[in-house]
Amino acid sequence: MILEMVRANGAVSLRELARVVQTSEVTVRRDVRALEAEGLLDRRHGGAVLPGGFTRESGFPQKSHLATAEKTAIADLAAGFVEEGEAIVVGAGTTTQELARRLARVPGLTVVTNSLLVAQALAHANRVEVVMTGGTLRGSNYALVGSGAEQSLQGLRVSKAFLSGSGLTAERGLSTSNMLSASVDRALVQAAAEVVVLADHSKLGTDTMFQTVPTDLITRLVTDEAPAHDDRAATELQALADQGVQIAVAGASGGAASGPGGTGAPGADAVPARQQRRDVPLPGPRRQVPGAAAGLRSATALGEQPGGTERARVADMRRR
Repeated sequence: MILEMVRANGAVSLRELARVVQTSEVTVRRDVRALEAEGLLDRRHGGAVLPGGFTRESGFPQKSHLATAEKTAIADLAAGFVEEGEAIVVGAGTTTQELARRLARVPGLTVVTNSLLVAQALAHANRVEVVMTGGTLRGSNYALVGSGAEQSLQGLRVSKAFLSGSGLTAERGLSTSNMLSASVDRALVQAAAEVVVLADHSKLGTDTMFQTVPTDLITRLVTDEAPAHDDRAATELQALADQGVQIAVAGASGGAASGPGGTGAPGADAVPARQQRRDVPLPGPRRQVPGAAAGLRSATALGEQPGGTERARVADMRRR
């Protein structure tokens, strides 16, 4: 029955499988693990998908039921990096759709997108201007793709691009399973001064067919807290940090997180107290972060910027 559901839908959550077969998620997880060992399906965090991740991409109905809690946490944290009056681009995906819902309260924001879902989430936001690309509608993820979408992005310049994908590795960067989607994502990246990737921990270490953003163009990764036993995610995070990618982690423990500067982005929804952000800041040009062997380094103060010690010394001298 599990195999029939996965084959019919492409991807199914453990919760849905447990409901249909009338058993616990623990039992379903054990059965899914056994089926994966036989090569009949692939496990993903919170669900199961058809085997062959390099060539097959799940549609929106399947993706929307996978890792929903993780996507919510990532979107909450990513919204803190958007400031009032900015112009940004937001790519297609279920995680970026969650982000868009949180951007509706940012005054003076301009959002360029090729995603109908992102545009719908912002349709009634009076203080947000939405600009859509042209292109051909791709029904599986409600995104505009093709030459029309790419040409409409020519000459565009914005501060940040927020993108998701099917996989992320330090060696190859962000990737996706669809060639048309990858091509439009590359055009979105070219329009932005900074690139922020939104990816839950299940995508870390996963490589898919078409590269969208090479690692050296990724400014920041916003992800969730991986389980303690997930060595692959931890290794990939360290490798990404070593290559100069700033890491922001939305975790299930620790104190509240806020936007850059420690006060939160103006107009953005507050990040719930259960979130925790860990940043690896980049002082100056992109380069390897020293002391990589010591593991990922958390910022002592959220949003701490290079030069903070010097500013404190100057302020102390002025007081004297």
